[in-house]
Formats: sequence, C-alpha cells, structure tokens
Amino acid sequence: MGGPLRARWFDGQSSASRDVLVTLAPTGRGPTLSLARPDTGQALLALAPAHVHWPEPWSATTASRPITVDLQAHGSLQVDDGAAWHRAQEAAGHRATLAQRMQTHVPVLLAVFLVAAAGLAAFSRWGTPWAAAQLTARIPLAWEISLSDRVVKDLDARHFKPSRLPPERQQALRARFAALSAQAASGQGPYPGYEPALRLDFRNGLGANALALPGGLVIVTDGLVETARKQDLPDDAIVGVLAHEIGHVAHRHTTRMVVEQAVLNVGLGLALGDVSTVFSSGASLLTGLAYQRGHEAQADCFGLGLMHRAGIATAPTGDLLLAIDAGAQRTTGWATLLSSHPGTAERAAALKAGRDDGCVAK
Repeated sequence: MGGPLRARWFDGQSSASRDVLVTLAPTGRGPTLSLARPDTGQALLALAPAHVHWPEPWSATTASRPITVDLQAHGSLQVDDGAAWHRAQEAAGHRATLAQRMQTHVPVLLAVFLVAAAGLAAFSRWGTPWAAAQLTARIPLAWEISLSDRVVKDLDARHFKPSRLPPERQQALRARFAALSAQAASGQGPYPGYEPALRLDFRNGLGANALALPGGLVIVTDGLVETARKQDLPDDAIVGVLAHEIGHVAHRHTTRMVVEQAVLNVGLGLALGDVSTVFSSGASLLTGLAYQRGHEAQADCFGLGLMHRAGIATAPTGDLLLAIDAGAQRTTGWATLLSSHPGTAERAAALKAGRDDGCVAK
C-alpha cells in the first residue's frame, strides 16, 4: 500500500471542492477508502468497498488521465494523478470485474461472447426441449382445450369457412375416427394418464390439410377429402392422415412447441435483460403448426402403429400424401402445410411399404 494521494473532494453539499488526502487500505472484500484533511490529518470520511464505484482498471490509455471516483451518496473525488491512483487501487487488492475486463481487453470480450453464444446455442438445442418436456407433462388438459378454442376462433375468423361436405359424409368419417380413437385410448403416448377426448371437425379452406390442436381436436379440410376423392382413394387414406394427427395429440407436440417458445423467450430474456416477449398469443401458435422433423417422425411412427392395430391399410395414405405434395407445388401458403412435412417421398414410401425402420417402440 502506498502513501496517501492528493485529491479534490466534491461532497455534493456545495459547488466548491475540498483538498483531501485519499488512503486505500486492503480488506478481504476489497479496498476501503478514507479521506483526511491534508493539513491536520483529521479524518473526514471512511467508506467500505461497496460504497465506492471504482473506476475501470489500469490501461495505457487511461494511466495519464485524471480519475473521477464516484462516492455515491458522498459526492465524488477528482484525482489528477491517474497512474498513482491505479497503483494504489491495485496495491489495496482491487480486482477488476468481468464487465470491466471486457471493456479494456478485446480478447476477454471475444471469449465471453463465444462462451455466451455457445451457451445460448446449447440451451436452444438441448435445454429448451428438455425443459419443455418437463413442463408439458404438468400442463392441465383444461388449459390445452382453452388454448385450442382460442386458436380455432382465430382460424375461423382469418382462414376457415364452414365445411361444405354433406352431413352424411362427415358422419361416415367421424365414425371411422371414433373407431381409430378407441384403438389409441390405451395410453400409447409418452405421457402416462394423458387421454384427451379426441374430436374430429371439418372446415373449408387452407387447401388439402389436416391439423391437430392441443387437447384432442383434429381438423380436416374439405380439400383433403376432395383430393382423396379425385385420386379415387379409399377412406383408409384419410384415416391414415387422422392416425398421424392423433400421434401429434398423444405426444402433445403443439403444446410442447408453445412451451418451448416460452422457455426460449424467457431464457433469451434473462440473458439479454428483457422478459417482455414471453410467448402467450394464441394467434402466434399458428406459426408452430409446421412441426419439427423429430415431431413428424414421432407422429408417423405412432400413426403406423395405430393403423396396424386397427387393421387399416397404410398404402393409400402414402398415395394421398404424394397427391397432396404434387398439388402443393402448384400453390403457395397454407395449402402446403401438410405436404411441407419433411421427406414427403420417404414418408409415402414407408406408408406404402407398411413399415418404417426408423420407428422405435413406444
């Protein structure tokens, strides 16, 4: 520890400064700062480390500059000999914070940036799905149904119109769906005890599509039924699509995507200092209906198993997917939702073969 430093003290009570001697003394928590009169040595002020905003550490560009030290409620100090201040500060045991080192050392800044980027990437790749899976298991079915109702209202307002399928046609497909649902009601999904009441509804719009919403609602568009009719395919083709959508319900994929987005936004918010973007809009859920590749594989495997248990031929569904894909290449937007699932040709081939070697028992 060196001798006292001369400085001017602006105590915040008046505009005039006072000449003082500054002493920095080491402690286990960092240096203390004491002020005394230069003529008599009378003590004027003593501050613990936490009550001083310590200037950034020594650097070649700041060594010769005067130093201003913020004493918080006790005003500030003006130290003309910046080099002497830095030496005294280091001798008293002050250590620069990481934020200060980032400001004065480019390699430290780059290292912190790389570590933060790697951490965010790892959180997005592994942490978010894991956290979403744990949280999804605890989400009540009533919440899913409420969210589904809001999404359907938004879809009806923006994209859908009432179905034009004859009531007897709708009833025939609902009967097939009910029989399929009975085969799926034996807890085949990854969430024990999760057995929502599966429901089928019909809408006109968005091309040839089918989609599963949280809580058990599956929607089939008139375009999907019409595509199967034009290809002269049996209803087994449509039932295969329904089996796939039931797989999304059983695995709670839409809910997981909502939760994953919320977890990711919260994680980014905490990292970046902003938690105002937490995913909460039912309308925003619509952007999550294009499921991840892993979700599609799970739904495919679930659907294949369900069709086998129900004794339903899988090949017609493969033909239907290919027909939807061919039609989607001539259209844009929502009409490509079902056909834009990854690997349409491969999925159709697996369905036509009645098996998928990539499936795992579940």
